[in-house]
Amino acid sequence: MSGAGQELETTLLRAVFDSVGAGMFVIDSAGRIIASNPHSQRLLDRSEEELFGADLHDLLHRDANGNKVPRQECPALSVLDTGRPTEGSEHFYLRGDGTLIPIIWVVTPLQQGDGAGGAVIVFHDFRKHRDASEQTAAHLAALEELTGRLSLVAEVSVLLISSPNTDEVLDRLARLLVPDLGDWAVIDVLPKGRDSDEIHRVAVHSLDDDDTAEALKGPLPPLSQTSRSALAHALYSLEPVLLDAGRHKGGSNEPLAQAHRQLFEHLGEGTALVVPMYTRRGLYGALTVARTGARSTFDEAEVLLLSDIARRIALVIKSNRLFEQQRDMAETLQRQLLTPLPQVDHLRFAARYQPAQSASEVGGDWYDAFLLANGATALVIGDVVGHDLHAAAHMAEVRNMLRALAWDRQEPPAEIVRRLDDVMTHTSDAPMATAVFARIEGPDGGPWHLHWANAGHPPPLLITADGHARYLENGHGPLLGMSSALKLGLEWPDNHEELPERSTLLLYTDGLVERRGQDLDKGLENLRRHAADLIDHDLEDFLDELLARIEPEGDDVALLALRLPALGEGRAEDDVAPPQHAHSPAAPDRRAPGAWVEGSLVRNTSDPA
Repeated sequence: MSGAGQELETTLLRAVFDSVGAGMFVIDSAGRIIASNPHSQRLLDRSEEELFGADLHDLLHRDANGNKVPRQECPALSVLDTGRPTEGSEHFYLRGDGTLIPIIWVVTPLQQGDGAGGAVIVFHDFRKHRDASEQTAAHLAALEELTGRLSLVAEVSVLLISSPNTDEVLDRLARLLVPDLGDWAVIDVLPKGRDSDEIHRVAVHSLDDDDTAEALKGPLPPLSQTSRSALAHALYSLEPVLLDAGRHKGGSNEPLAQAHRQLFEHLGEGTALVVPMYTRRGLYGALTVARTGARSTFDEAEVLLLSDIARRIALVIKSNRLFEQQRDMAETLQRQLLTPLPQVDHLRFAARYQPAQSASEVGGDWYDAFLLANGATALVIGDVVGHDLHAAAHMAEVRNMLRALAWDRQEPPAEIVRRLDDVMTHTSDAPMATAVFARIEGPDGGPWHLHWANAGHPPPLLITADGHARYLENGHGPLLGMSSALKLGLEWPDNHEELPERSTLLLYTDGLVERRGQDLDKGLENLRRHAADLIDHDLEDFLDELLARIEPEGDDVALLALRLPALGEGRAEDDVAPPQHAHSPAAPDRRAPGAWVEGSLVRNTSDPA
């Protein structure tokens, strides 16, 4: 190559060296800097003169604390020995102003004969890369934390609506919060009414000792506005109260403060957060979550999270109490309207009403049995559309209308039902209803005759004394409140059936045979089979065992059963007293039509009071 060409090439290489956007050094075989580009000089705040001829390692190479690194650990110098390129990002260069700059670097040997005659070092300021990486890691950590908390809130929300049993839900919630948010958790609930100021500790869960936690449940000392306890402070201020590791020890000796202090003594010392559970319309208690040992205190985000959970708990307690109140009102109304059962001519009656499992399902079912003006006995089973307090009120309205229409009319049951449909349509806002209206007719001592009309209701079940059970399925008519309103001109057929001696007639509502996810025919077959199997039982036991075997769920259930005596019992010359049962008070000492005794109305013992 000519001299001019070599000069041009050298100029070009120098231009590349000077303009590259990274720091560059060239070192000789002894590790001395023989060339540096402007970018390296700016990064290091050093002049070309200061760098030229200096030992790279001694001048620049430092650890994270600014100390010199042993020469044998210098990667740039190692390339001179090995002849192999290397790279890294965990080193620092000392700048001219005395500060350190983290670098990411590559060292490439310059071959000369069999060994390295020097090396080229290319490096960048690693601060930007490191800061971006740390920022990304921080964002990812924050996102993971947020996702975890959102997942926890979602779990809490699902749990809180999983059951109407408030105490059971709160106990499971305390277990959910440990250990994610603390080492132990406690939930204290205020009473429903204003007549008591006693707090009840319904949920306690500890990471280490469930037996001790269970023993801490129960009533607490009365709440007082003068109380200085953290629990009282949180309840009256409606603000979270943070207790550090020593604050609760020096607190008041009043009973409520001592009761709260026992939590730390038995479950572990540490930091606790007491959060009130309230809505805009009421205060329901407090949630306490604690961390023991060396665990850190609660940060602002965790306080907000626990406050949100506490508000969700309050909303669920409020909703459950409203449902319970509605249920109690509906049950009270319904039970007041479930009349005593007559005892006439040795006819035996028994009835049951079982409330629904959910407060929102209470209200529409009823049974009725009463004597008519002509001496016949009327039987009614019915179900008004709807499942709430309004349904219970409409049920009462329909029941009383039917009684008034049936009392002194000699018309067939179908005509009574037609009149009831007209009255419901034109004088009432009651919704549609199903019902069976029946009359038991016959002389004293039998034989007896069943005369009935069915308005869209499940068919009566007749079980003979020898265990043969069949449904009286003929003559179904439309629901009440539908025919006149829609001008359909539908009719309710009159049905007749001779009732064998010692047979049992069962009227029931659909809650006994309907079950979610199960075919209705299967429910009817189960009822027929169990009723036939239990026919030898006393009538009261017959109903109890029937409910125990079928175990109805979801809807409320009403049952009305009639058992006929043997032919001849109840005639004037028969002086044998009617049979009695332990559930029922003794009948008056007379057998004339119209003598009444209290009916047996047994509440399912599994239902809440």
